[in-house]
Amino acid sequence: MTDSRAQGRGRFVTFEGPEGSGKSTQLRLLGKRLRGLNRGVLETAEPGGTDIGMQIRRVLLDAKNHQLRPTAELLLMFAARAQNVDEAILPALGAGTIVLCDRFTDSSLVYQGEGRGLGAEVVYEVDRIACRGLVPDLTILVDIDVETGLARAHKRNQRTQDVETRMDEQELAFHRTVRAAYQKLAQDEPARVRLIDGGKNETDVAEDVWKVIEPLLRRSA
Repeated sequence: MTDSRAQGRGRFVTFEGPEGSGKSTQLRLLGKRLRGLNRGVLETAEPGGTDIGMQIRRVLLDAKNHQLRPTAELLLMFAARAQNVDEAILPALGAGTIVLCDRFTDSSLVYQGEGRGLGAEVVYEVDRIACRGLVPDLTILVDIDVETGLARAHKRNQRTQDVETRMDEQELAFHRTVRAAYQKLAQDEPARVRLIDGGKNETDVAEDVWKVIEPLLRRSA
């Protein structure tokens, strides 16, 4: 297995959560706080993270691509991820950087594995090829109820006129399946996956995230 400790002193922290949970905001707030402490930080996101990954992202998330099939969706997700791992994440970890990643393989487990019904075994098989065993040191799961999260996401999309709304526009049952799968993941892997209540105000959520992050930082100091 390849983890961040094998790559140097860097630490690999991922942020997960249903649509509209606020995870991306919390990632940015944590990155800013860490930089204020003079810690080296790389912020990245999936799908995306690299120039090639951003091209794949546009295919995956453009609302016009409603005909995209589950297996193709999964493979495109991991194509972007493989590029991000090799081009950005592993080099940063090797240099001792703290890598904050907005989504990683856990997203594929719940969105494609459960939500699309492809199954965890298929996801892990592709992960073995694309990521070669890279596992986050810590995963922050920002949880929120489906209705509140989707309302946030739709409001954001209207404000920004974003066209990357294909996942937001999935049926309600899909999003409920995703959230339930996330909660089960937190139950199955409590040492790695830490559940944070995303229904609180932004500042309180940030403090809850910091309480989870601090022990990891002490170990990497």
